[in-house]
Amino acid sequence: MTPHDDIPAQAAERQAPAADRTGRQDVVIVTGMSGAGRTTAGDVLEDRGWYVVDNLPPAMIVHLMDATADDPQRQKVAAIVDVRSRDFTTELARALEDLGGLGYRPRVVFVDSSDEALVRRFDAVRRPHPLQGEGLLLDGIRRERRMLADLRSNADVVVDTSNYNVHQLSAKIDSLVTADSSHSLRLSTMSFGFKYGVPLDADIVLDLRFLPNPYWNPELRAFTGKDAAVRDYVLGQELAGVFLDHAEHLLRTAVKGYLLEGRRFVTVAVGCTGGKHRSVAVAENLALRLGDLVDHGVQLTTFHRDLGRE
Repeated sequence: MTPHDDIPAQAAERQAPAADRTGRQDVVIVTGMSGAGRTTAGDVLEDRGWYVVDNLPPAMIVHLMDATADDPQRQKVAAIVDVRSRDFTTELARALEDLGGLGYRPRVVFVDSSDEALVRRFDAVRRPHPLQGEGLLLDGIRRERRMLADLRSNADVVVDTSNYNVHQLSAKIDSLVTADSSHSLRLSTMSFGFKYGVPLDADIVLDLRFLPNPYWNPELRAFTGKDAAVRDYVLGQELAGVFLDHAEHLLRTAVKGYLLEGRRFVTVAVGCTGGKHRSVAVAENLALRLGDLVDHGVQLTTFHRDLGRE
């Protein structure tokens, strides 16, 4: 018996979107670090037909839903909220609790970036950080990160925009809000290169740098983990097979828990040195191995963050 075989039938029912149970509006709350892409995320949602309100105080979110409840053109509502006061996290937590009590099931999307990426972006536009005060730019970033730590850990999904351009961020946000609502959990396997940084939005990180690197084989260097020659080389390693068996068992066990706990988005980051060979081959293979999870309310996607950067 696999770890997901004994998932109670009511688990899938419990994860059904609120709109399916109550007919209420769909609501997304976008928050996160200043400079990480909240406004861009809002623009994407607006382009997809969502009614978007930017810089909305958390205390006004419930009023926004009440005001738009009977408008057929505003049944998909997004609120972009950011740090404006020390009570921000408390106010947002209260708003989420109130929405839940009214039958809504809001999705909280937290956009984040590395400190280095945020510094570059603020320097480029020559604007101070909203929490910088009389200190340095980095002081404001770190202060905001501390304030938002709990909110980040409780968000439905964290989007790391450190290495995204505008088009990549748009595609990511678009994929999140257009995910198949018949699935309770979206499981993404992402390949990446450690030399470009560990993804901030990873829930589980798998390190493949213990396997022989095809980069050092002149006949394989120019190919990627999507090509048969590299794939066969990587997956043909004895330790690769052992690792994949254990990783599959781990993920099946985790999926069972995620479904029972109501998690809707999970990212498994599979890393090697450059994100071109080993991580790509293994990420693709893991997605293939877990394909039967679609019958248990799981939507599977695969994304190769750093493929093509070299």
